[in-house]
Amino acid sequence: MTTANNNAPLKGLVLCGGFSTRMHEDKSDIAYHGVPQWQYLVTLLQSFLEEVYVSCRPEQQAHFAAHPLLIPDNVPHGGPSAGLLSAHALQPATAWLIVACDLPLLSRQSLELLIQARNPQKSATSFISPFNDSPEPLIAIWEPGGLQTLQQNVLNGKSCPRKTLLNSDVELLQNPFATEQFNANTPEEKATVLSSLKK
Repeated sequence: MTTANNNAPLKGLVLCGGFSTRMHEDKSDIAYHGVPQWQYLVTLLQSFLEEVYVSCRPEQQAHFAAHPLLIPDNVPHGGPSAGLLSAHALQPATAWLIVACDLPLLSRQSLELLIQARNPQKSATSFISPFNDSPEPLIAIWEPGGLQTLQQNVLNGKSCPRKTLLNSDVELLQNPFATEQFNANTPEEKATVLSSLKK
């Protein structure tokens, strides 16, 4: 198990519970790398971490039954934070390396940087988004304290994880491989990624 300074154990979480409305197909199933994206990301995380979980909606559990470590969303009105908080509820003393399923360009090099830079004394360790210069909440390591803050914010009607990081003490990183933070959310973006991967 990966730990830092004897602090919270670090485990992986691939977020697959979104509805993929703009993509018109399940983003976690798109085979950018020859296998469904969720499997690609699980394998990436397993090269660093012993335990890697998949977060999904309750009705998706049968779809991901091939993976033994599932965490169904159980946080009502959690919005984009539901997967993070469901994992925190299950294992409140764990830190989670969060990866969203819509990151087709993500590779080991970005994850290695993130893990090496982990600061367990802060709420989270996060890349800076190259698109809006804000913390990137869904390629990040969330410490238990940061997830407690997120939980309180959601209870207060503030479900945006990025806003939680903006108002927290976060270890922020400039990623030299920032193109790996690209989110593919539409058929056009999917086509662009597939074309680039063929080159």
